[in-house]
Amino acid sequence: MSKLPLIIKREYLAKVRNKSFIIMTFLSPLLMVAMITLIVYLIKVNNNQSNVIVVLNESEYFSNSFKSNDLNSYLEFNNISLQAAKDSTDNLGYTGLLYVPAGSDVKEVSNNTVFFSEGAPNTLIVNSLESIFQKKLQQSRLVQLGLSDEEYKTMGNQYEIKTETFAGEKNLKGINELKAGIGSAFGYLIMMFIIIYGSFVMRSVIEEKTSRIIEIIISSVKPFQLMLGKIIGSAFAGITQFSIWIISASILLLIAMLVFGIDPSILSENASLSSEMNPALSEQMPTLDKTAKLYAQEILNVNWFTLIFFFLVYFILGYLIYSSIYAAIGASVDNETDTQQFMFPVILPLMLAVYVGFFSVFSNPHGPIAVGFSLFPLTSPIVMLMRLPGGIGAGGVPVWQLVTSIVLLIITFIGIVWLASKIYRIGILMYGKKPTYKDLYRWLKY
Repeated sequence: MSKLPLIIKREYLAKVRNKSFIIMTFLSPLLMVAMITLIVYLIKVNNNQSNVIVVLNESEYFSNSFKSNDLNSYLEFNNISLQAAKDSTDNLGYTGLLYVPAGSDVKEVSNNTVFFSEGAPNTLIVNSLESIFQKKLQQSRLVQLGLSDEEYKTMGNQYEIKTETFAGEKNLKGINELKAGIGSAFGYLIMMFIIIYGSFVMRSVIEEKTSRIIEIIISSVKPFQLMLGKIIGSAFAGITQFSIWIISASILLLIAMLVFGIDPSILSENASLSSEMNPALSEQMPTLDKTAKLYAQEILNVNWFTLIFFFLVYFILGYLIYSSIYAAIGASVDNETDTQQFMFPVILPLMLAVYVGFFSVFSNPHGPIAVGFSLFPLTSPIVMLMRLPGGIGAGGVPVWQLVTSIVLLIITFIGIVWLASKIYRIGILMYGKKPTYKDLYRWLKY
């Protein structure tokens, strides 16, 4: 094993000095920050443009119903014919004309109301207008049944049962799904990095094999040492690239926000559009703002240090397992095209972990499916990350499950490395033959 550090160093330097590696290391954060900045900027520009709707109201039932908001600005026309109102709206370039005719009751007025526009109107605008008439119709029907205005106002109040922990702490509805979403993002990152950096190992093995350099190298190094050195060296290169991405992306994003004067909170402000389409929701906005702050506080209370630490732990262990398989595949073939027949069985557990883990963790993070997939070594790096934002210990992932998962990953890594090395030492010197699964099984017995 004295030559293992030299192999790791050689593999690491070969990766980080590669032109494509250097370009992607520094270009990826730029592209990512540019995309985020562009999205936020476009949302900001879009929100600054208000829809101007002309209202020609000939009915007494909707005299005070149209009030300007962040989505729509209303401009009333009085003592003008419908045709003149349509011509003026079109010539002035306004969004549209809402014609509310006179009628004997609210239902008749609503049925005869028309919204005129140049083309097909925006769905958000139509929904916001429909909600105004829907509310008025409901009120009219209930008043006819003997309900007073005060009683009608209380009908829009929604009931929510209070939930607390046994310790007396308030629980928030949907917080488990929100935390599972955070964990899913980390799990998806692990899957992507395992595939990307595992492919690095496979391509490196194929390149050295096809160039016949491998025949010189294994004359002084054992195949097992060479395979392990490639895996660890590529892992260090991946961690280096990942660290540069995080640091540079954070700095670039901060600079972009300061230069363009963009407030990231603008993304959350789009949620207010739904309240404009539902007036009853607008009345509850103070309560919703308070609830939003509680959700934000819950997200801040997530132990991010622990989450990032275990992200690195599961990434490294998951990478070591899958990169060993990638190395064995690379040693078995002569070119990258021949690897396709072996790739699906390798990627299948990762895909299964993402999709099955996503649904199981969201619905029941402590159910048998979620627990089973978070313990199974080939899926645990992803599924366990989905469960960890809920905490460790009481109410979260039991300590024994976390420890068992990591121990099983280590044992699986040792076993897969041992099996992969048997394929590697035979396949690395095999040329001119496309191997089959039967060949791989025969190599395992040597």
